[in-house]
Amino acid sequence: MSQTQSAPPHVQERSRTTPRNAIIVIALLWTVQLVSIVAVLAGTSQAAIAIHFHTTQIAWFTLISLLTGTFFLPFVVKGAAIFGKKRALLAITCLGLVGDLVAALATDYRTLLIGRGIAGVYAAATPLTYAITRDVFPPRWVGLASGFLGGGAGLVAFGGPFLSGWLLDSRFGFHGVLWFLAISTAVSAVLVAVFVPESPVRMRGGRMDWTGALLLGTGVTAVIYAVGEGSHWGWSSGKFIAYMSGALVALVAFVLVERRVAEPLFPLSMTRRRPVWTVVLATSIAAGSLSAVGIVIQLLVLMPRIPEVSAGLGWSATHNAIVTIPISAMIVLSAVGTGLAARRVDTRILLSTGTAFAVLGYGIGTQLHHSAAQIVEMGIIAGLGTGMVLAVVPIMIIGVVAPEEQALANGAQSLAQGVAQAVVSQLAFVVMAQNGRILKGTQFYLDKGFTNGLWLVVGCCAFGGLFIVLIPRGKRLDEANVGQAA
Repeated sequence: MSQTQSAPPHVQERSRTTPRNAIIVIALLWTVQLVSIVAVLAGTSQAAIAIHFHTTQIAWFTLISLLTGTFFLPFVVKGAAIFGKKRALLAITCLGLVGDLVAALATDYRTLLIGRGIAGVYAAATPLTYAITRDVFPPRWVGLASGFLGGGAGLVAFGGPFLSGWLLDSRFGFHGVLWFLAISTAVSAVLVAVFVPESPVRMRGGRMDWTGALLLGTGVTAVIYAVGEGSHWGWSSGKFIAYMSGALVALVAFVLVERRVAEPLFPLSMTRRRPVWTVVLATSIAAGSLSAVGIVIQLLVLMPRIPEVSAGLGWSATHNAIVTIPISAMIVLSAVGTGLAARRVDTRILLSTGTAFAVLGYGIGTQLHHSAAQIVEMGIIAGLGTGMVLAVVPIMIIGVVAPEEQALANGAQSLAQGVAQAVVSQLAFVVMAQNGRILKGTQFYLDKGFTNGLWLVVGCCAFGGLFIVLIPRGKRLDEANVGQAA
């Protein structure tokens, strides 16, 4: 009589953990991509909100979230290192839900801005999610999970335009968008609370560096605010110079404080290391530039075509979603593939290859962006590079820091990338407006404006790519100290 042999213990354990790990990935994917979907829905609902509240200050609808998110990011990542990443993630998710509810229930524009400002704290979810990914997955899952989370940007690109069109066209209008954000944040809170395990890695006995966090948050926020208002104030105006000078003073004071405190916000022993600062510098500029390109592309395809006034393609959001399906698919596939390849391939090669494809794609787009076929051609090449860059950024951070430094390093990179994105975005508006027209109070852009906007992004992304040569060889994922034993 034959006997049935049981599977080896490691095989049994692997079969049990695979479904659990898959559920955790889904929970983290929802959490991190909610940041992206907020950006998509907020951008498409601005016009309806401006008309409803009769405001000329609609830029603050998105700017206020960026400002508060930037200011509180240092506090959140330091708190995560001390008290636990899941606890910090759950706290900012619940606070973000409060902000979403305030905005959804607002009856005036000021209250709406207060709600969006509170909800901006949720932006810190991105670095915390990637840090948790390193800590809670077995090594063979870390690259795949990181690539999947990075590739989620393509999933948002798939559904975002369809979702925003459906919500705005319903009888609820922009209120439908605001309530959708509140419901989505509530779902995120439940997923984090129920399915995401607490990271076993934390800073024992640490303290919050309040002075350093205030100085860094104030300095970086002042830079973003000044750049955002610079085109209205004038780049040589006293107000712009005062804000930038104040920001410089705050950042210099931050460095001096960090040298003296026992437990600095971002330890200088970490940020001074060549592998760390070179990775943060190269990835923040390259990824920040690619995040900013959406402004140019969305204006190009959605603005109307008006002779001598606007050279937009005049697409609807739904048509845009249909045309860009191949691009979104490319982003997802390249991101997941990059996550798998990072176990065997030098991440510097992956980052430089991704940057090169993005530069090539958008470089072609500077000349060929006048039809759906040309947009797809540009987007597939650039999408391949974008997916690679987005996926490899958190993996490169894993390779250059210790597990206990992960949240702080991800926070530093996210902070730098956010600043790069804000600066490149505002410069894109300025560059495009140099070749544009104003009609009935609305800014439109001519073809040369879109061309120059794309050239700006190409140049900034290529500039970030130059710093890759400074990065020393880091650990591949199969060499790094990551996750839990499988």
